[in-house]
Amino acid sequence: MRFPGAVGALSTAWLLAACARTSPAVPEAGPRVTSDAVEVGSVSLERGPCFGTCPVYKVTIDRTGAVRFEGRRFVADSGESTGTVPPGQVDSLLAELDAAGYWRFADMYRMGEPTCSRYATDLPTVITTVRLGTRTKRVEHDRGCADAPEALSALETRIDEVAGVSRWIGK
Repeated sequence: MRFPGAVGALSTAWLLAACARTSPAVPEAGPRVTSDAVEVGSVSLERGPCFGTCPVYKVTIDRTGAVRFEGRRFVADSGESTGTVPPGQVDSLLAELDAAGYWRFADMYRMGEPTCSRYATDLPTVITTVRLGTRTKRVEHDRGCADAPEALSALETRIDEVAGVSRWIGK
């Protein structure tokens, strides 16, 4: 009589163990996050005032192609405006930033910094910020600093082009 009881107890223990398992031994098919997944990211550019009528604004482009423009002074559209660009253009811009060495630029190019020995006054400051995944880089560029890399100025212009700021600043 003990034998059927032992088999019964063993069967019950096996059944309880099988039901108690919360995750399958073999992963289920479905979406998986891999290193090739699209990273969250954005690029922003902020142009400050100068000793004249330089446009003062901030523009942000996110990885999906959403563009947010905040016109402050000397722009055709003051206040907040939005638009879109193709996400592929944003990816191309991020690739251009990377290829030009954006992540290796100094954080500041302004008077008094070791990165700026030649300086002219009354020019605007441009601040760029790139967020990609867990990385963030912010570069403050006083346009009066003649020692800043030419690639930085070219990238600032490129950000404006991709965002299409001319539709809001009127130039």
